[in-house]
Amino acid sequence: MTPSISRHVREQVLLRASNRCEYCLAHQDHVFDILEIDHIIPTSSGGSDDEGNLCLSCGLCNRYKGAQFNGLDPHSGQIVDLFNPRLHIWCDHFTWEEEGVYIVGLTACGRATVQALQLNNSIAVTVRRHWVTAGWYPPPDER
Repeated sequence: MTPSISRHVREQVLLRASNRCEYCLAHQDHVFDILEIDHIIPTSSGGSDDEGNLCLSCGLCNRYKGAQFNGLDPHSGQIVDLFNPRLHIWCDHFTWEEEGVYIVGLTACGRATVQALQLNNSIAVTVRRHWVTAGWYPPPDER
C-alpha cells in the first residue's frame, strides 16, 4: 500500500471500480489477494497521488504494468498510451473471446495494454476459464 494515499481516497477508488480490477475486470471476490491501488501515470514519471491518477488493480495486472504508462501496439509498431480507466471506457478498447477467457484489444491502446499487462498470460487464462464455467466471468455489464 502507498502510505501517502489517504483512507478516504482509497475508499473512493474502490467504490468507483465496483471492487474490480480496472484492467482485467477481476472481482475482489474471485482473487486471493487484496486489490491494489495503481498509479496510472507512475509517480516516478510525474504522476500524482490524486484520485484522478489512481485506479484499482489486481496484483497480477499491477506487477506486469509496473512503471509503464505507454507500450507498443503490436499491429502498428507505434508506441501508444496504455488504457487509462479515468479517460477510457473499457468496452471501447477491449472485447472478449471464448466467452470471456481471452481479453482482446480493439484499438492500438487496447492491444498495447493487452501486451504490456500480459492480460492473457497462462495463469489469467486458466483462472478465467474456471470463472467462466462458474458463471462469474465476464462481468455482466461487459458481456
